[in-house]
Amino acid sequence: MSTQLLAAEGETNPIGLPWGEVLIGAIGFAVLVWVLAKFVWPMFEKAYAERTQAIEGGIAKAEQAQNEAKAALEQYQAQLAGAREEAAKIREDARAQAQAIKDDMLTSARAESERIANAGRAQLDSQRAQIVAELRGDLGRLSIDLAGKVVGESLEDDALRRRTVERFLADLES
Repeated sequence: MSTQLLAAEGETNPIGLPWGEVLIGAIGFAVLVWVLAKFVWPMFEKAYAERTQAIEGGIAKAEQAQNEAKAALEQYQAQLAGAREEAAKIREDARAQAQAIKDDMLTSARAESERIANAGRAQLDSQRAQIVAELRGDLGRLSIDLAGKVVGESLEDDALRRRTVERFLADLES
């Protein structure tokens, strides 16, 4: 039934539409393609090219930034290694200085100890000499008094007393 209806209205094309509608549709399609080709597609191409360039520029910038970061990292690592070497050197110098200070302090302490011991010995020697002198004097007086009592004469003469004390002490020492 529909084929009869279409055949009655006029001539039709193989797709079943009237030739006028097909022609108007083809012209509309051609105008649409021309407008798209003239105005829209260049804008799409321009936007696509800009986007491609931005992406490629971003990639290049990212690669450059990555290379700069690698260089900065290498420089940082080199500085860190230098700092570690310097710290090790400083520690070694500090150890050497500490050892030198320790050696100096020990030398000073030994010298001071020796000086104090020598001063003590000198003081003891002088005190011993003083005590020996006092004892000789006391011993001399006692021996003169004793000799005076034994002999029965006074030994008040200094020269005589000194010779007697000297002789008595010499006898004691021998």
